[in-house]
Amino acid sequence: MSPDNLNPVAEASPVGAVANQLQSADPAAWPVAVGWQGLVDGFFASSQGQGLLAFLQQRLDAGAVVFPPLPLRALQLTPPQEVRVVILGQDPYHGRGQAEGLAFSVAPGVQFPPSLRNIFKELQRDLGTPFPAQPQPSGSLVKWAHKGVLLLNTCLTVEEGQPASHSGKGWELLTDAIIRQVSQDAQPSVFMLWGAHAQSKRPLIDASRHLVLTANHPSPLSALRPPLPFIGCGHFSQARAWRDAHVVPAKT
Repeated sequence: MSPDNLNPVAEASPVGAVANQLQSADPAAWPVAVGWQGLVDGFFASSQGQGLLAFLQQRLDAGAVVFPPLPLRALQLTPPQEVRVVILGQDPYHGRGQAEGLAFSVAPGVQFPPSLRNIFKELQRDLGTPFPAQPQPSGSLVKWAHKGVLLLNTCLTVEEGQPASHSGKGWELLTDAIIRQVSQDAQPSVFMLWGAHAQSKRPLIDASRHLVLTANHPSPLSALRPPLPFIGCGHFSQARAWRDAHVVPAKT
């Protein structure tokens, strides 16, 4: 998410603000689908996982405002056996009321960040998908998550107004393991890697089993720039065609 942090985004209403931030560093309060549970439990039982939890608790005790309220929401909404597409982000949006635990997604009622706006523009150009319209356009991608799109940030928490403030604290060990699990165990899937950070995870993916698509980040800073402009990349139509050709027949 970091490139969007360079652009001003209107905040949501402060009503219910506490509910929109992390309340505790207890992973028992962050539900995940059954298929992810072993991986998640193993990570938080490790020294690295315990160190991350200690860091989060320390920041909360110091009064830091941390987003999102459910860091593992992507793993709650998209079980591993249902993954069809993986879209990697960097870290959550750092504006109050924005982050909802899914890469590039914002809570309903929040103004679209520039990168998300460009994602919708490319969907419209590539597939003819209507741009979310008034009177109540929503930038929430929860429906995508329910349809098998794993919207995974590589760092899963951030402090208000401080982009990348929790990078390098341990989340990346967990999210790398998640990428590896999808690569090894999931049915053939499409990985969309937008920008250098996401593309740095390419060695974790078995390209003999999965389709790996790369382009610039959808941020306005890079979306139209060479060598691989995001606008015009055609990733959504490529993903649809590849998925149609690799559908696993249902068991009878």
